[in-house]
Amino acid sequence: MKRFATVLITLGVFGYATTVFAQNASQIERVRSGTKNCARCNLFQADLSYQNLPYRTLNGARLRQADLSLSTMDHSNFAAADLSVSNMFGGRFTRASFINANLSKANMVGAYVGYADFTGANLAGACLSGANLTGARINQRQLNSACGDHSTILPAGMTIPQCQ
Repeated sequence: MKRFATVLITLGVFGYATTVFAQNASQIERVRSGTKNCARCNLFQADLSYQNLPYRTLNGARLRQADLSLSTMDHSNFAAADLSVSNMFGGRFTRASFINANLSKANMVGAYVGYADFTGANLAGACLSGANLTGARINQRQLNSACGDHSTILPAGMTIPQCQ
C-alpha cells in the first residue's frame, strides 16, 4: 500500500510539473489569431513562423524555443520575455523592445532588429550572423557575448566576435 501511494504521489508531481512547463495551446492560438496583448503568456515552443504580428505585447512571456522565423513583429514588446533558444531567423523586429529579455542562444541569423532596444538583454551565445542592428540600443558587452559574421550590420563603432 505504501508503495502504491508513493507511485501515485510521484505521478501527481510529474503531472503537475508537465502542466506547469508545457506550452499553452490556447494562448498560442490567441496570439496567432490577432490578440495584441499576451503578457506573461506561456508560448513555449510556439510556432509563430511566417506570421504578421506587429505591435504585440508579449512582455514577460515564455517564448523559449519558439519559432519566430520569417515573422514580422515590428514594434512588439518582449520586455523581460524568455526568448532563449528561440529561432528568429529572418524575422523582422523593427523598433521592438527586448529590454531585460533573455535571448541567450537565440538564432537571429538574418533578422532585422533595426532601432530595437536591447537594454539589459542577455544575448549570451546568440547568433547574429547577417542580422541588421542599425540604430539598435545595445552595448558592446552584450555584443561580445554573442557572435556574428562579416554581413552583420552593427551600430557605428561596435564589433562582434565571429561565429565558429
